[in-house]
Amino acid sequence: MPHSEVPSAAVRGAFTRPWHLPFRLVYTLYAATVFTVLAVGSLPLLVMLPALGARRRLTRWIGRTALTLMGMPVRVHFRGPLPDPCIVVANHSSYLDGVVLSATLPPRFGFVIKREMSSVPLAGLLLTRIGSHFVSRDNRAGRARDALRLMRSATRGCSLAFFPEGTFGPTPGLLRFHTGAFAAAERAGMPVVPLVIRGTRHCLPPETFLARPGRIEVQMLEPLQPPPRPGPPDGAAALRDAARAAILAALGDEA
Repeated sequence: MPHSEVPSAAVRGAFTRPWHLPFRLVYTLYAATVFTVLAVGSLPLLVMLPALGARRRLTRWIGRTALTLMGMPVRVHFRGPLPDPCIVVANHSSYLDGVVLSATLPPRFGFVIKREMSSVPLAGLLLTRIGSHFVSRDNRAGRARDALRLMRSATRGCSLAFFPEGTFGPTPGLLRFHTGAFAAAERAGMPVVPLVIRGTRHCLPPETFLARPGRIEVQMLEPLQPPPRPGPPDGAAALRDAARAAILAALGDEA
């Protein structure tokens, strides 16, 4: 994974002191410009490329390039190739997390995203073109319909990536996990691979639009195997709890 030089401690410190607010404003403008230029510039290709795999590879390149140019180098610590197929679940603490996963996961992964994002200008089109799965959070009938659709995708061998917390808050901490990802894994007999994302909360905190440079890390934990079918009635819940415990232990004081 290519990465740029990590900013020095002195440079990082300049972005954390309140009286250096102008530096963060200038940096945020720079980072937003880089990301917007890359995203808008690639839109014609994402619209014209006929193959989903090609569109996902382009998006992966955009994410990697943007993060590198923004001074947010990503270091990936994987135990080996991700199982194919599998379901990836990761902790969620910043709007950067989706960009980080798209920059690090192979192009065979489809992202599971809240349905509200489908109506966001530009972002909705980009996410649709890379085969994202939009799911409802508030409508009970919609949740059931979307869960069935995801299970069908998983049983067809489609690798999926989830943020099982569904959202993130202004303070550090791992929220409760929803069961959808784990129910799909159990139904399809797919392994669940927990990933730990570090550094995105520092680079783009939830409580502000001001960004700052810093190192981002993605760590792959031990894959979790679903119980053989027919499994216990609480198999999905057991997978959920095991994945959350693994991520929480790996985060340690950062959770």
